[in-house]
Amino acid sequence: MNILVCYDETEASQAALKLAVQHAKALNATAFVITSMIGGTKDNIDDNKRADSGLKYAQSVLEKNGISCNTHLLVRGLTSGEDILQFANENDINEIIIGIKKTSKVGKLVFGSTAQHVILESNCPVVTVK
Repeated sequence: MNILVCYDETEASQAALKLAVQHAKALNATAFVITSMIGGTKDNIDDNKRADSGLKYAQSVLEKNGISCNTHLLVRGLTSGEDILQFANENDINEIIIGIKKTSKVGKLVFGSTAQHVILESNCPVVTVK
């Protein structure tokens, strides 16, 4: 079984990582931790380094709990939601765990919602945490 954890160092993604530890242990699953860089350019070195550092932290948490883990920094020119779904399809993911934060209806309308897109378009179960 493969579990995908969407991680960006926010409190919501920390909660997603914590839940992924529980699910991976219970299901003897491999965890895939991804961070999607919006815009798809590799020009912003500081953001990429910060994201890579976050992925290394997530990997250490999972491995400390005896969970096999793969991390991926996605810089592919897609929106975060598209990145998550494409990665899930490419890697036979059985469950996606994503953190959510409260956003106003206007904010969702103007900016969209990555979690909402993933929930509506995913081919596998999606678990959200806040």
